[in-house]
Amino acid sequence: MIQHGQFSNEALLFSIIVAVYNDWEMLDGCLQSLALQTNGPGFEVIIVDDGSEERAPEYVRRATHQYPLTVIRQSHTGIPTARNRGIRDSKGKVLLFVDADCRLQENCLTALRSTIAASPQHDCFQLRLVGNRSNLVGRAEELRLITFQDHMLQPDGRIRYLNTAGFAIRRTRADIKAGVFDPVALRAEDTLLLANLMQGGELPLFVPDAIVEHSIPLSLMGCLRKDIRSVYLEGRAYDIIASKGVRIRVTYRERLRLLLSMWKTAGQRSIGRSAWVVLVVRQTLQRTISFGYQHLRVGSATHT
Repeated sequence: MIQHGQFSNEALLFSIIVAVYNDWEMLDGCLQSLALQTNGPGFEVIIVDDGSEERAPEYVRRATHQYPLTVIRQSHTGIPTARNRGIRDSKGKVLLFVDADCRLQENCLTALRSTIAASPQHDCFQLRLVGNRSNLVGRAEELRLITFQDHMLQPDGRIRYLNTAGFAIRRTRADIKAGVFDPVALRAEDTLLLANLMQGGELPLFVPDAIVEHSIPLSLMGCLRKDIRSVYLEGRAYDIIASKGVRIRVTYRERLRLLLSMWKTAGQRSIGRSAWVVLVVRQTLQRTISFGYQHLRVGSATHT
Protein backbone atom coordinates (compact mmCIF):
# COMPACT_ATOMS: atom_id res chain seq x y z
CA MET A 1 0.00 0.00 0.00
CA ILE A 2 1.25 3.48 -0.93
CA GLN A 3 -0.10 6.61 0.77
CA HIS A 4 0.46 10.28 -0.01
CA GLY A 5 -0.75 13.31 1.92
CA GLN A 6 -2.26 14.00 5.29
CA PHE A 7 -5.84 14.90 6.06
CA SER A 8 -8.30 15.47 8.87
CA ASN A 9 -11.06 12.87 9.03
CA GLU A 10 -13.47 15.57 10.22
CA ALA A 11 -12.94 17.56 7.01
CA LEU A 12 -13.12 14.53 4.72
CA LEU A 13 -16.45 14.30 2.91
CA PHE A 14 -15.71 12.05 -0.08
CA SER A 15 -13.69 8.88 -0.49
CA ILE A 16 -13.25 8.58 -4.25
CA ILE A 17 -12.59 4.93 -5.14
CA VAL A 18 -11.10 4.02 -8.51
CA ALA A 19 -10.56 0.35 -9.39
CA VAL A 20 -7.88 -0.11 -12.05
CA TYR A 21 -6.97 -3.06 -14.23
CA ASN A 22 -4.34 -2.32 -16.90
CA ASP A 23 -5.76 1.14 -17.65
CA TRP A 24 -3.07 3.34 -16.13
CA GLU A 25 -2.86 5.62 -19.15
CA MET A 26 -6.48 6.73 -18.76
CA LEU A 27 -6.11 7.17 -15.00
CA ASP A 28 -3.79 10.15 -15.42
CA GLY A 29 -6.60 12.28 -16.87
CA CYS A 30 -8.94 11.20 -14.08
CA LEU A 31 -6.48 12.27 -11.39
CA GLN A 32 -5.85 15.58 -13.13
CA SER A 33 -9.58 16.30 -13.25
CA LEU A 34 -9.77 15.73 -9.50
CA ALA A 35 -6.95 18.19 -8.94
CA LEU A 36 -8.96 20.84 -10.81
CA GLN A 37 -12.03 20.69 -8.56
CA THR A 38 -12.33 24.34 -7.52
CA ASN A 39 -13.52 25.24 -4.03
CA GLY A 40 -14.50 21.61 -3.59
CA PRO A 41 -15.12 19.65 -0.42
CA GLY A 42 -12.40 17.62 1.28
CA PHE A 43 -11.76 14.27 -0.36
CA GLU A 44 -9.32 11.40 -0.56
CA VAL A 45 -8.59 9.19 -3.56
CA ILE A 46 -8.16 5.43 -3.20
CA ILE A 47 -6.79 3.57 -6.22
CA VAL A 48 -7.13 -0.20 -6.07
CA ASP A 49 -4.94 -2.04 -8.56
CA ASP A 50 -6.72 -5.30 -9.37
CA GLY A 51 -3.57 -7.23 -10.26
CA SER A 52 -2.59 -5.27 -13.37
CA GLU A 53 0.18 -6.73 -15.50
CA GLU A 54 2.31 -3.72 -14.60
CA ARG A 55 2.36 -1.97 -11.25
CA ALA A 56 1.23 1.62 -10.88
CA PRO A 57 3.47 3.92 -12.91
CA GLU A 58 5.87 6.34 -11.29
CA TYR A 59 3.58 9.36 -11.57
CA VAL A 60 0.99 7.55 -9.41
CA ARG A 61 3.34 5.97 -6.88
CA ARG A 62 5.17 9.26 -6.30
CA ALA A 63 2.16 11.50 -6.71
CA THR A 64 2.21 15.01 -5.27
CA HIS A 65 -1.43 15.93 -5.78
CA GLN A 66 -3.35 18.44 -3.69
CA TYR A 67 -5.34 15.63 -2.14
CA PRO A 68 -4.44 12.51 -0.12
CA LEU A 69 -3.97 9.48 -2.34
CA THR A 70 -3.70 5.81 -1.46
CA VAL A 71 -2.65 3.04 -3.87
CA ILE A 72 -3.56 -0.55 -2.96
CA ARG A 73 -2.50 -3.57 -4.99
CA GLN A 74 -4.30 -6.91 -4.83
CA SER A 75 -4.38 -10.14 -6.81
CA HIS A 76 -6.63 -10.12 -9.86
CA THR A 77 -10.05 -11.05 -8.50
CA GLY A 78 -12.34 -8.64 -10.36
CA ILE A 79 -13.37 -5.00 -10.23
CA PRO A 80 -16.25 -5.55 -7.72
CA THR A 81 -13.82 -7.07 -5.21
CA ALA A 82 -11.37 -4.24 -5.84
CA ARG A 83 -14.04 -1.64 -5.13
CA ASN A 84 -15.01 -3.45 -1.93
CA ARG A 85 -11.36 -3.39 -0.87
CA GLY A 86 -11.29 0.35 -1.43
CA ILE A 87 -14.41 0.73 0.72
CA ARG A 88 -12.73 -1.01 3.65
CA ASP A 89 -9.81 1.44 3.51
CA SER A 90 -11.98 4.54 3.07
CA LYS A 91 -12.60 7.23 5.66
CA GLY A 92 -15.00 9.66 3.97
CA LYS A 93 -18.65 10.19 4.87
CA VAL A 94 -19.66 9.54 1.26
CA LEU A 95 -18.22 6.88 -1.05
CA LEU A 96 -17.89 8.01 -4.66
CA PHE A 97 -17.06 5.49 -7.39
CA VAL A 98 -15.59 6.55 -10.72
CA ASP A 99 -13.67 4.69 -13.41
CA ALA A 100 -10.14 5.31 -14.63
CA ASP A 101 -11.48 6.53 -17.99
CA CYS A 102 -13.66 9.21 -16.37
CA ARG A 103 -13.08 12.95 -16.04
CA LEU A 104 -14.92 14.95 -13.40
CA GLN A 105 -15.98 18.29 -14.81
CA GLU A 106 -15.18 21.46 -12.90
CA ASN A 107 -17.25 21.92 -9.72
CA CYS A 108 -18.58 18.35 -9.96
CA LEU A 109 -17.82 17.62 -6.31
CA THR A 110 -19.23 20.97 -5.19
CA ALA A 111 -22.51 20.24 -6.97
CA LEU A 112 -22.65 16.75 -5.50
CA ARG A 113 -21.98 18.09 -2.00
CA SER A 114 -24.83 20.60 -2.32
CA THR A 115 -27.30 17.94 -3.44
CA ILE A 116 -26.29 15.53 -0.68
CA ALA A 117 -26.59 18.24 1.97
CA ALA A 118 -30.05 19.24 0.68
CA SER A 119 -31.30 15.64 0.44
CA PRO A 120 -30.93 13.95 3.85
CA GLN A 121 -33.71 11.51 2.92
CA HIS A 122 -31.58 10.02 0.12
CA ASP A 123 -28.59 7.72 0.54
CA CYS A 124 -27.60 6.99 -3.07
CA PHE A 125 -26.78 9.43 -5.86
CA GLN A 126 -26.23 9.00 -9.60
CA LEU A 127 -24.10 11.68 -11.24
CA ARG A 128 -24.83 12.84 -14.78
CA LEU A 129 -22.67 11.03 -17.32
CA VAL A 130 -21.68 12.47 -20.68
CA GLY A 131 -19.52 11.15 -23.50
CA ASN A 132 -16.32 12.48 -24.99
CA ARG A 133 -17.20 13.74 -28.48
CA SER A 134 -13.66 13.68 -29.83
CA ASN A 135 -14.31 10.54 -31.92
CA LEU A 136 -17.20 8.54 -33.38
CA VAL A 137 -17.30 6.01 -30.51
CA GLY A 138 -17.38 8.85 -28.00
CA ARG A 139 -20.23 10.60 -29.81
CA ALA A 140 -22.19 7.35 -29.83
CA GLU A 141 -21.60 7.04 -26.08
CA GLU A 142 -22.79 10.62 -25.61
CA LEU A 143 -25.95 9.86 -27.57
CA ARG A 144 -26.64 6.71 -25.56
CA LEU A 145 -26.09 8.40 -22.21
CA ILE A 146 -28.20 11.48 -22.98
CA THR A 147 -31.17 9.46 -24.18
CA PHE A 148 -30.99 6.68 -21.60
CA GLN A 149 -30.65 8.98 -18.59
CA ASP A 150 -33.55 11.14 -19.77
CA HIS A 151 -35.68 8.04 -20.31
CA MET A 152 -34.89 6.54 -16.88
CA LEU A 153 -35.40 9.76 -14.90
CA GLN A 154 -38.45 9.56 -12.64
CA PRO A 155 -40.85 12.47 -11.89
CA ASP A 156 -39.54 12.70 -8.30
CA GLY A 157 -35.92 13.23 -9.41
CA ARG A 158 -34.76 9.69 -8.79
CA ILE A 159 -33.44 7.58 -11.65
CA ARG A 160 -33.88 3.92 -12.60
CA TYR A 161 -30.25 3.74 -13.60
CA LEU A 162 -26.95 3.15 -11.84
CA ASN A 163 -23.51 3.43 -13.39
CA THR A 164 -20.34 3.26 -11.33
CA ALA A 165 -18.63 5.68 -13.71
CA GLY A 166 -20.25 8.20 -11.34
CA PHE A 167 -22.16 6.81 -8.35
CA ALA A 168 -22.13 7.89 -4.69
CA ILE A 169 -23.51 6.31 -1.54
CA ARG A 170 -23.51 7.51 2.05
CA ARG A 171 -21.17 5.62 4.32
CA THR A 172 -24.03 4.95 6.73
CA ARG A 173 -25.89 3.10 3.97
CA ALA A 174 -22.92 0.95 2.86
CA ASP A 175 -21.80 -2.33 4.40
CA ILE A 176 -18.17 -1.42 5.01
CA LYS A 177 -17.03 -4.89 6.02
CA ALA A 178 -18.87 -7.00 3.42
CA GLY A 179 -18.74 -4.39 0.68
CA VAL A 180 -21.30 -2.82 -1.63
CA PHE A 181 -20.74 -4.95 -4.74
CA ASP A 182 -21.37 -8.66 -5.27
CA PRO A 183 -17.99 -10.21 -6.21
CA VAL A 184 -19.76 -12.94 -8.20
CA ALA A 185 -20.84 -10.38 -10.81
CA LEU A 186 -17.65 -9.67 -12.75
CA ARG A 187 -19.65 -7.48 -15.14
CA ALA A 188 -22.93 -5.58 -14.68
CA GLU A 189 -22.21 -5.35 -10.96
CA ASP A 190 -23.71 -1.86 -10.95
CA THR A 191 -26.92 -3.19 -12.51
CA LEU A 192 -27.09 -5.87 -9.83
CA LEU A 193 -26.63 -3.20 -7.16
CA LEU A 194 -29.50 -1.24 -8.70
CA ALA A 195 -31.68 -4.36 -8.54
CA ASN A 196 -30.85 -4.73 -4.85
CA LEU A 197 -31.80 -1.10 -4.22
CA MET A 198 -35.03 -1.47 -6.18
CA GLN A 199 -35.91 -4.59 -4.24
CA GLY A 200 -35.75 -2.44 -1.10
CA GLY A 201 -37.85 0.31 -2.69
CA GLU A 202 -34.90 2.63 -3.28
CA LEU A 203 -33.54 4.40 -6.34
CA PRO A 204 -30.55 6.76 -6.68
CA LEU A 205 -31.25 10.49 -6.73
CA PHE A 206 -30.10 12.01 -10.01
CA VAL A 207 -27.60 14.89 -9.72
CA PRO A 208 -27.69 16.70 -13.09
CA ASP A 209 -25.14 19.37 -12.13
CA ALA A 210 -22.47 16.89 -11.03
CA ILE A 211 -21.11 15.90 -14.42
CA VAL A 212 -18.66 13.12 -15.25
CA GLU A 213 -17.27 12.66 -18.75
CA HIS A 214 -16.82 9.03 -19.75
CA SER A 215 -14.10 8.54 -22.33
CA ILE A 216 -13.82 5.36 -24.39
CA PRO A 217 -10.22 4.75 -25.51
CA LEU A 218 -11.18 1.83 -27.76
CA SER A 219 -11.76 1.86 -31.50
CA LEU A 220 -15.10 0.68 -32.86
CA MET A 221 -13.69 -2.82 -33.47
CA GLY A 222 -12.25 -2.83 -29.97
CA CYS A 223 -15.68 -1.91 -28.57
CA LEU A 224 -17.34 -4.73 -30.53
CA ARG A 225 -14.82 -7.25 -29.21
CA LYS A 226 -15.41 -5.99 -25.67
CA ASP A 227 -19.18 -6.20 -26.17
CA ILE A 228 -18.88 -9.86 -27.12
CA ARG A 229 -16.85 -10.68 -24.01
CA SER A 230 -19.09 -8.61 -21.74
CA VAL A 231 -22.34 -10.33 -22.69
CA TYR A 232 -21.12 -13.65 -21.33
CA LEU A 233 -19.69 -12.10 -18.17
CA GLU A 234 -22.91 -10.17 -17.54
CA GLY A 235 -24.94 -13.36 -17.71
CA ARG A 236 -24.27 -14.26 -14.08
CA ALA A 237 -25.43 -10.85 -12.85
CA TYR A 238 -28.63 -11.01 -14.88
CA ASP A 239 -29.34 -14.54 -13.63
CA ILE A 240 -29.17 -13.23 -10.04
CA ILE A 241 -31.40 -10.28 -10.94
CA ALA A 242 -33.95 -12.62 -12.55
CA SER A 243 -34.07 -14.69 -9.36
CA LYS A 244 -35.03 -11.53 -7.45
CA GLY A 245 -38.00 -10.88 -9.72
CA VAL A 246 -36.85 -7.31 -10.42
CA ARG A 247 -37.30 -5.90 -13.93
CA ILE A 248 -34.18 -4.07 -15.01
CA ARG A 249 -33.93 -4.40 -18.76
CA VAL A 250 -36.09 -2.24 -20.97
CA THR A 251 -38.78 -3.95 -23.01
CA TYR A 252 -38.51 -4.29 -26.77
CA ARG A 253 -41.13 -1.56 -27.17
CA GLU A 254 -39.11 0.76 -24.89
CA ARG A 255 -35.97 -0.10 -26.83
CA LEU A 256 -37.60 0.91 -30.10
CA ARG A 257 -38.79 4.19 -28.58
CA LEU A 258 -35.27 4.84 -27.31
CA LEU A 259 -33.76 4.20 -30.73
CA LEU A 260 -36.25 6.60 -32.32
CA SER A 261 -35.48 9.22 -29.67
CA MET A 262 -31.74 8.73 -30.26
CA TRP A 263 -32.23 9.26 -34.00
CA LYS A 264 -33.93 12.60 -33.33
CA THR A 265 -31.37 13.64 -30.72
CA ALA A 266 -28.48 12.82 -33.05
CA GLY A 267 -29.77 15.39 -35.51
CA GLN A 268 -30.80 18.03 -32.99
CA ARG A 269 -27.55 18.09 -30.99
CA SER A 270 -25.08 17.87 -33.86
CA ILE A 271 -23.86 14.49 -32.69
CA GLY A 272 -24.32 12.97 -36.13
CA ARG A 273 -26.45 10.13 -37.43
CA SER A 274 -23.31 7.99 -37.86
CA ALA A 275 -23.19 7.81 -34.05
CA TRP A 276 -26.72 6.41 -34.10
CA VAL A 277 -25.63 3.73 -36.59
CA VAL A 278 -22.77 2.75 -34.26
CA LEU A 279 -25.23 2.37 -31.39
CA VAL A 280 -27.58 0.22 -33.45
CA VAL A 281 -24.73 -2.05 -34.54
CA ARG A 282 -23.46 -2.47 -30.98
CA GLN A 283 -26.90 -3.07 -29.48
CA THR A 284 -27.88 -5.52 -32.21
CA LEU A 285 -24.68 -7.48 -31.60
CA GLN A 286 -25.25 -7.49 -27.83
CA ARG A 287 -28.86 -8.61 -28.09
CA THR A 288 -28.03 -11.35 -30.61
CA ILE A 289 -25.27 -12.78 -28.43
CA SER A 290 -27.40 -12.42 -25.30
CA PHE A 291 -30.26 -14.32 -26.96
CA GLY A 292 -27.88 -17.09 -27.99
CA TYR A 293 -26.42 -17.24 -24.48
CA GLN A 294 -29.86 -17.51 -22.89
CA HIS A 295 -30.91 -20.18 -25.39
CA LEU A 296 -27.75 -22.14 -24.63
CA ARG A 297 -28.38 -21.95 -20.86
CA VAL A 298 -31.98 -23.06 -21.23
CA GLY A 299 -30.90 -25.95 -23.43
CA SER A 300 -28.23 -27.00 -20.94
CA ALA A 301 -30.71 -26.84 -18.06
CA THR A 302 -33.23 -28.95 -20.00
CA HIS A 303 -30.72 -31.76 -20.51
CA THR A 304 -29.47 -31.92 -16.92
